[in-house]
Amino acid sequence: MTEFTEIAVLDLAPLIAGDDTTKLARAFAKAYGETGFGYIINHGVDPALRTAVFDASKRFHALPADEKNTLALDAAHRGYIAINTSTDVTTDLAEVTKPNQSASFMIMREDAKSDPNVYLSGPNQWPQMDEFREVCEAYVSAMTRLGQQLMNLALEAIGVEDRSILQAFDTPTTWLRLLHYPQMPPQSPEDLYGSAPHKDFGCLTLLAQDNVGGLQVQTPDGEWVDAPPMEDAFIVNVGDMLHRMSNGKLLSTPHRVINTSGRERYSVPFFFDPHVLTQVEPLPGTGVPAFEPLNFGAFLRSELEASYDAHQGEGEQT
Repeated sequence: MTEFTEIAVLDLAPLIAGDDTTKLARAFAKAYGETGFGYIINHGVDPALRTAVFDASKRFHALPADEKNTLALDAAHRGYIAINTSTDVTTDLAEVTKPNQSASFMIMREDAKSDPNVYLSGPNQWPQMDEFREVCEAYVSAMTRLGQQLMNLALEAIGVEDRSILQAFDTPTTWLRLLHYPQMPPQSPEDLYGSAPHKDFGCLTLLAQDNVGGLQVQTPDGEWVDAPPMEDAFIVNVGDMLHRMSNGKLLSTPHRVINTSGRERYSVPFFFDPHVLTQVEPLPGTGVPAFEPLNFGAFLRSELEASYDAHQGEGEQT
């Protein structure tokens, strides 16, 4: 990882059009091999759909607390996560003792029913709100297509010719999180975060944020670089699982959210990961493996049980 003061911008027009992506793959390898973060533009997602999902999020978070709490996060990790209920105790990047100052609504892949052999499978919980489900499902579909295209580009960027791992993303693990960060007092303590310093644990995060800002990315020297909003762009970063698949070639980088704007902040991260039954290990062609294989579902269980009451005492199914 190298020092940086700004985040690269990648134009996905060749990827979306099905044109030659050799130059784009080199730019991807540089951005994610040096910083682990990048803005993507010309990504093919309708700006009107993005606007609609932000509107849906704002309408949901404006509901009375009692109504939102009827949809509290369940054991399948779907539903409402109230403020002051999630503390990132698994991070080793800061001493975190206070809950993240955000509330969110979590939507995962829509399964007709829960499969006892597939961790986190099941149907979503949906609020009784006009067009909420339709908008969110359309957004998930669009982002899933984009995630699949980006995974293919990532493999090209690191020189992986055997693309069979992409089958693990045909029925992916997806997480659409509608986040609301309230105004924070000007004199907030330094260890009170909107989102505490952390790395993402999956493969790809595709973030849409409003015009408030607050996202920061950490450099190797420990400095924090702002990742301000860019109109119609997504901020995309690599998580720990793609870092392992790439054998360390693509970086999973610490980041945090500090909302000192004096305004409410909304963001919509979409996390794109392989099926939970996937064995995650360095891919052929990436060199001598630097990481041991791990089962993605088992890894997820350990992460979620450490941070959420809804996942305590779930047993040993994968």
